Amino acid sequence: MTVLHLADEGEAADLAAFLSRLLHYDRSAAVRLQAAGTALAVFGRPPSFEVLAIRAVRLAKPYENGLDVTLDVTVSAGELLESVDEKAATAGVPEAVTGPPWAGVLPPRGGWRPERGLPGADTLRGMVAAAVVEFRSRTEELPPEGRTRAELDRIGREIWSRTVGDTHLPVRAVHAAQSLGFLRPTVGAGEAEELGLFSSGAWLRLRTPYGSIAVRRGGLGTLGVSVR
Repeated sequence: MTVLHLADEGEAADLAAFLSRLLHYDRSAAVRLQAAGTALAVFGRPPSFEVLAIRAVRLAKPYENGLDVTLDVTVSAGELLESVDEKAATAGVPEAVTGPPWAGVLPPRGGWRPERGLPGADTLRGMVAAAVVEFRSRTEELPPEGRTRAELDRIGREIWSRTVGDTHLPVRAVHAAQSLGFLRPTVGAGEAEELGLFSSGAWLRLRTPYGSIAVRRGGLGTLGVSVR
C-alpha cells in the first residue's frame, strides 16, 4: 500500500475529521484523491447538499510512487479513514474502487476569478441558522397527512436553493461548509476568517482556510464540463 506522509499531526487529524463527517452522511462514501508535489486534494460529495467538498492536505515530502509522480485515484472514504495514523502523520492509499459519477466531473483547476458580494463568516453562519429554524418551523406546521417525504424535500429545496446576498451561491453550499467543518466559529477576539467566493465557467467555489465547497450552477446533474 502506498503511504502518504502528511505534514504534521494536525494535517492528519483534520483529514480524519473531514472523512468522518463525510461518512456521517454516507457510510459508503468514496473520495477522489489527487496528489502532486507536496499537495493532496481530497474530493467528496455529501448526499443531499448537491455540492463537492474539497479538503487540501499538506504533505511532508513530494508524492512519489516508483516512477509515478502524481496520484489520481478514487477510494473508499472508510478505508482511507482507517489507514490514517495521526501520531505518525501518515495515511495509506487503499485499493481503487469504481467511482460514483460525480468523481469523473471535477471543477477546473484554473481560471478562477474573484466574485463580489460574499458576506462575512458570522453573517453566513446566521443565514444557515435561520434557514434551519425556518425549515423546522414550516415542517412542524404541516398536518400529519401532509408531512410526506416529497413535501419535506420541496420545502428543503426552496430554502436551501436561495442565494447568498447578491451572489449566485446557494445557501446549501454554506450549510455544507459549516456541516463539514470548513466554516468554523471565530476562535480569538478580532480574528477573521479568510473567506472567498470564486467562479470559473459554470462553477462557483466557496473557499475557507479549512476547505472549499464547489457547486455547479444548474446542479451537478448537468455534465457539460470537462471530465478528467
